[in-house]
Amino acid sequence: MSGAFATADVAGLVRELGARADPARLRCDVEFLAEGPRSRTRAPEAMRRAEAYAARELAAAGWRTERQPFDVRCRLGSTDRRGHQALPLEFRLHRRLAGANLLARLPGAPCRGTVVVGAHLDTVEASPGADDNASGVAALLEAARLLAGLPQPPPVTLAVLDMEELGLIGARYAARRLRRGRRAVGMICLESVGFFTDEPGSQLMPLGFEAAFPDVAAEVRAGGLRGDFTLVVHRRATDAAARLWCLAAGAGRTPLACVTLRDPRPLGPLGALAGVVVPPLAHLDRSDHAAFWNVGIPALMLTSTANFRNSHYHQPTDTPDTLDYPRLAAVAAATAATAVFWPRSVRAR
Repeated sequence: MSGAFATADVAGLVRELGARADPARLRCDVEFLAEGPRSRTRAPEAMRRAEAYAARELAAAGWRTERQPFDVRCRLGSTDRRGHQALPLEFRLHRRLAGANLLARLPGAPCRGTVVVGAHLDTVEASPGADDNASGVAALLEAARLLAGLPQPPPVTLAVLDMEELGLIGARYAARRLRRGRRAVGMICLESVGFFTDEPGSQLMPLGFEAAFPDVAAEVRAGGLRGDFTLVVHRRATDAAARLWCLAAGAGRTPLACVTLRDPRPLGPLGALAGVVVPPLAHLDRSDHAAFWNVGIPALMLTSTANFRNSHYHQPTDTPDTLDYPRLAAVAAATAATAVFWPRSVRAR
């Protein structure tokens, strides 16, 4: 699609996809993936089992899946040890890491001009990671099933990413490969997208957030600090894509509230540097979309805000029974529609 998207077309597609999105199927995906921790370094058998499951489900939906192994040395990353608080500044030098991403496309879909939909498969130690991030992988698998039913294969690449908890290692590898030849025009990151609560006061905000983003903070406060929305984090290059996702989210069978947050930084290394020196901005880099930003690929992060809402974050209690599957199905449908209608006027800036 070129230029502006048509509201009626988006709403029509979301209604079609939403009617097929299955909360029960999403729950099955999450329950399989979140039987226990999964990690190349801490729980390798569980990680292999989860990867094989994702590959089978993608193949069953008609996607051609390529396993892209990587073996990297002396990479600065982060720790994946258990803890309720986020650990964005606990840097660690990894001497060697060997993992693999899964990338999938529909037969006949073009490779160039693709929109990447990504979610990380790994967890921290001791957590089964139902929300972080079986919810994101399940939404990706459901989007795969929905997109496979369209008359024409859309230019979408699905990416099941490895070692996010170790410092976006798999995403950094994938982003560099997709940047070559300008094959990717955008990326949608599904990060902890399944936990919602209508309880007033349940939504927290990071230290310094209200000063850095007063309009967003005011919107959240006006909603009674309820954790009932999806946060859409974007940059100037993806203003239109963020609006598109919110339009799609509101048009489905289970309408989703969303709050958009525009990161003021530019794409590329300068934006990454600013995140290190300005703490409120560092929270916006806490998933795989940041690896795409850093190589100049426009991206969105969709999230239910992890530890700022979910008390089970990085804990053994992050289990499948804590998630909201009708809303997760709505996330999947809105994401699939956004990938199809991604504004083709978007360019790296």
